[in-house]
Amino acid sequence: MPPPRPDPLHRRASRRPLWRGLLVLVCFLIGLVLYACLRPLELALTALQVKLRFDGISSRYVNLDGYRIHYFEGGSGPPIVLIHGLGSRAEDWANLMPQLVHGGRHVYAIDMLGYGRSSRPGDAAYSIPQEAEVVEKFMASQNLGQTDLAGWSMGGWVATRVALDEPDRVRRLVIYDSAGLRFDVPFKVSLFWPENPQALAALNDLLSPGRGPTLPGILQVDILRLVRRNGWIVQRSMNSMLTGADLLDGKLGGLKMPVLIVWGKKDQLTPVSLAYIFHAQIPQSVLEIYDDCGHLAPRACAGRIGPNTLDFLRAVPPMAPQIKEIPAGD
Repeated sequence: MPPPRPDPLHRRASRRPLWRGLLVLVCFLIGLVLYACLRPLELALTALQVKLRFDGISSRYVNLDGYRIHYFEGGSGPPIVLIHGLGSRAEDWANLMPQLVHGGRHVYAIDMLGYGRSSRPGDAAYSIPQEAEVVEKFMASQNLGQTDLAGWSMGGWVATRVALDEPDRVRRLVIYDSAGLRFDVPFKVSLFWPENPQALAALNDLLSPGRGPTLPGILQVDILRLVRRNGWIVQRSMNSMLTGADLLDGKLGGLKMPVLIVWGKKDQLTPVSLAYIFHAQIPQSVLEIYDDCGHLAPRACAGRIGPNTLDFLRAVPPMAPQIKEIPAGD
């Protein structure tokens, strides 16, 4: 007797889960492509956060006097707090954070008030003193009795202000291509809130001279969208800085802890001449000049800067004051 023939209806029914699964997958891929086209920066930041998690660095929040402050935390050992620059966010430390974690440091990278995923209160000044106060309260919230402190660009200015305000809580200070001293600005400050692709390209050239082609079109559109949404914060920060009320000129002698000054020799935003002034006004400082790096040295040259930063933090006794010119490739 011949075997029974399969029921066509049964075969169609058994295939339905497969087709549904394929349909879901196709819809997901289409959605991902659309999201990548419309929000490429957010997608890149999400991918970066996933990468950081593999290095043991997690995204967290803390409430400070009603402000929700975002930060990354990872590692164990002596603590170090990282402070980003103007118009930036904690993810900009992504190339340096894993090195510090694997080098035995307990890393905290904070989104300053108004930046990244932290609160953006409409009545805030976003001044150096206000940002420094947020950092000081953050350190207290994490029970950091004494910590190393590092800041980049405007974050270097903020970090130095914290070190002057609370010297007993800062073990060692590191500043990268820092602002905070008076100098002639050879460009329009409005570049920091670009309104069109041409202004954005000019800002990119200023930050990364000779570092390759302009940004892709879809990324430009997304960055300009974010500038339209948050550019007022950058303007408010810049307007506060330009008053000159919080400049560090003549105050750096109050720093008594060991200080590392790191600078990109090709920096066109905060010129390398400022690095030598910082070093002259902080007698116990170590100055490192990286030949082929610009203002984004902690990101673009992190592979070389990271080990030297760790050497400075670990040195017992502290490194002797010196100037080190570090050529390309070293």
